[in-house]
Amino acid sequence: MINLETPRKFRALVNQAHQVAAEMLRPNSRKYDLAEHEYPVELDMLAAMVDGLGASGTGSGAGASGVRRTASAEGVVNGSNLSSVLSIMEMCWGDVGLLLSMPRQGLGNSAIASVASEEQLRRFDGVWAAMAITESGCGSDSANIQTTARLDGDSYVLDGEKIFVTAGGRCDAVVVWATLDRSLGRAAIKSFVVMKDTPGLSVERLDHKLGIRASDTATIRLENCRVPRSNLLGSPDIDTDKGFAGVMQTFDNTRPLVAAMAVGCARASLELTRSLLAEAGVEVDYDHPVYLQPAAAASYLSMEADWEAAYLLTLQAAWMADNGQPNSLQASMAKAKAGRTANDITLRCIELTGTLGYSEHQLLEKWSRDSKILDIFEGTQQIQQLIVARRLLGKTSAELK
Repeated sequence: MINLETPRKFRALVNQAHQVAAEMLRPNSRKYDLAEHEYPVELDMLAAMVDGLGASGTGSGAGASGVRRTASAEGVVNGSNLSSVLSIMEMCWGDVGLLLSMPRQGLGNSAIASVASEEQLRRFDGVWAAMAITESGCGSDSANIQTTARLDGDSYVLDGEKIFVTAGGRCDAVVVWATLDRSLGRAAIKSFVVMKDTPGLSVERLDHKLGIRASDTATIRLENCRVPRSNLLGSPDIDTDKGFAGVMQTFDNTRPLVAAMAVGCARASLELTRSLLAEAGVEVDYDHPVYLQPAAAASYLSMEADWEAAYLLTLQAAWMADNGQPNSLQASMAKAKAGRTANDITLRCIELTGTLGYSEHQLLEKWSRDSKILDIFEGTQQIQQLIVARRLLGKTSAELK
């Protein structure tokens, strides 16, 4: 049976993550929100510490590499997926943009950890990898990718343009999704690790954004970009029956991580709002019915209940991954619930706190801006609901669009 309390073996890791968030991330939050595209040099020391924890084994697999699924012993396992979401919740209680800016902890690293061979894991160890999926002509419909990969001898030649590449300007490599044959649809889509210094890869621009401004978001162009065959992640074979389940497995692992980001950001808003309400004389009383409390307290309790649901769904999705259970449905449910909940909570917290929440005197307005992307990337709210509906109704993507 799943136990949703923080496992004892992860409590030290969670406490360390909270200390980092409180002492390093949150104090620098406003600084790098205002200094968009400036690299947060404070993260170099933090990234080195995470690398050290991972190498020594004391990090319990937390971080981007924590999503890799490995054969486990019999019985209930609390493994690296759960430790990753727990630590990410704490870090995003500090700052989402700064977490996304950490070297060697990009979504591309999670993609490599999800589907790479053991040889590829060793070869790309220490590489900071971004993820390049979205294109101007296909946003949420990743099956409609137009970037092509053509086999030429011992190399694949990639051509296309990718937008909204998180950490695309700072990373060492980009995990690019491309199709081997457009006529075969989603079955021909594969992912490739492309080093940033590869001829034919160029960073076209860095985008100005509503939120997560500490994290750079790039547009990347690939023109006659030659990538070694050995840099293709997963099987090079096109299986029209299986579709692109191999590359989609990445989402089953990374969507709980994005849900964890949303849970952490929403919790930060709730805690600060409760403190500001208390200063204004509004106390949230858990021993009395909601209808007997002030409207602000009743609204707060409603938000807290939504947050609890998002939190538990996120833990469930990660726990299932640790225990070798298919979690595509639960990963999408967690991402959909947490992304929408974070948006709702951060905006309602601004409403409850009035001018204090709307001004830059507090971080509430920043958290509301940061939270919006968490309902969009790694699959929008609408796409997650579509996936959930397909799973529940037993429909294919062709049957339910």
